[in-house]
Amino acid sequence: MVEAKKHAKIGEYSTLELMAACGARAIRDREVVFVGTGLPMVAAALAKRMHAKNAKIVYEAGFIDSNAVDIALSIADSRLAYRASAAVGLIETLGLMLQGGHVDVGFVGAAQIDEYGNLNTTYIGDFEHPKVRLPGSGGGNDIVSSAKRIVVIMKHEKRKFVKKLDYVTSPGYIDGPGVRERVGLKGGGPVLVVTDLCQMGFDEKSKRLKLLTVHPSITAEQVLENVSCDLIVEGRVPETEPPTFEELSLLRAIDPHGIYIPKPNKKQP
Repeated sequence: MVEAKKHAKIGEYSTLELMAACGARAIRDREVVFVGTGLPMVAAALAKRMHAKNAKIVYEAGFIDSNAVDIALSIADSRLAYRASAAVGLIETLGLMLQGGHVDVGFVGAAQIDEYGNLNTTYIGDFEHPKVRLPGSGGGNDIVSSAKRIVVIMKHEKRKFVKKLDYVTSPGYIDGPGVRERVGLKGGGPVLVVTDLCQMGFDEKSKRLKLLTVHPSITAEQVLENVSCDLIVEGRVPETEPPTFEELSLLRAIDPHGIYIPKPNKKQP
């Protein structure tokens, strides 16, 4: 008899731990996973220690099939070379791996996202006089254009979920179904958006954002109040599955110093 999973209750885990667990669950065994610094790095490590032990983790700086034990500080951290199948460069990762169609799932973040999953990581405001200049594409456009599916992990704010992007850095479904294929993009497009309020996917027919689950203690109304774009909501929205105690234990072992998932403040005696 299989023992039922024991899920943590609200107060026993942080929102970031829940987001990392959601990201990890999007990874399947034996997949090639392209990740960057931050929560995606933690999510990929969790998946590899849980249900996707044969997944191959790739980092933009050139580490392929990394089996790092210690949490890295960046995609170029030498810790990522531990038991890696190869340590190469950008041409191999962005060119041969991504553009060659060998990446199953890519993780990215965004400053803005619209209802078709197009992403902005370039600037906010007017082109000539932007309010904020952001890092730009880096490898973001390569990942979103070429990976077979995309997972976006980002903070949920009304100003980030917009009707029209200030700049299109990376193409989602552009403006509807079939457009990615018509313009020659190899990748399948975004399939999941994980935020601190919910999980969203994309409607199969329209390719527009669709609410999949709301996190514990969050309502669909709260999510709708925090978007400026159209969001599909169908019927009663289920609750996101909380982290299991096994997931939490592994997450805290992966990031023991709270680099990407800060430890809760302890009360001083």
